[in-house]
Amino acid sequence: MPKKLIRRYIPHPDKIKAMKGLGVLGTWLHNPNIWHLNRHSVSKAFVIGLFWMSIPLPSQMIFSALTAILFRANLPLSVALVWISNPLTMGPIFYFNYVVGTLILGQEANETLSFELSWDWMMNVLGDLWLPLYLGSTVVGLVLGFLSYFALQLLWRHHVVKNWKSRKVS
Repeated sequence: MPKKLIRRYIPHPDKIKAMKGLGVLGTWLHNPNIWHLNRHSVSKAFVIGLFWMSIPLPSQMIFSALTAILFRANLPLSVALVWISNPLTMGPIFYFNYVVGTLILGQEANETLSFELSWDWMMNVLGDLWLPLYLGSTVVGLVLGFLSYFALQLLWRHHVVKNWKSRKVS
């Protein structure tokens, strides 16, 4: 994978450092290892970003950033991948995760879900949804993350070998 292509689409380190929600990370953001673009840091960033993208909870960016710092993955890419789940895509993503969770648990998926802002709905309907939703989200996040990890490792390696061969020929 060419670094120039990735650099074009990930946010600049100064932009990440200026985000209000990530200010709690303080000096950890100044570690140069979390800003490097190499095969391992980018692959780990995809695992982290896609995993936290699929988990339905607030502050996904902060959890992604903390995990990226902990595992020395590329921080901007980890945080940017979380943005895949945004207000437009959350519904389909989380419904798919819910269906996966019901399949794993051997339950029937409720296809006529409707949201109500009431105590009764939260206690009865949400109480039945949380287990298949979070189980499915965890499984989907791990599968997406690890598939992307191995795919990026192979693609990056293929790109490097191809460049070596083209240099050898010329």
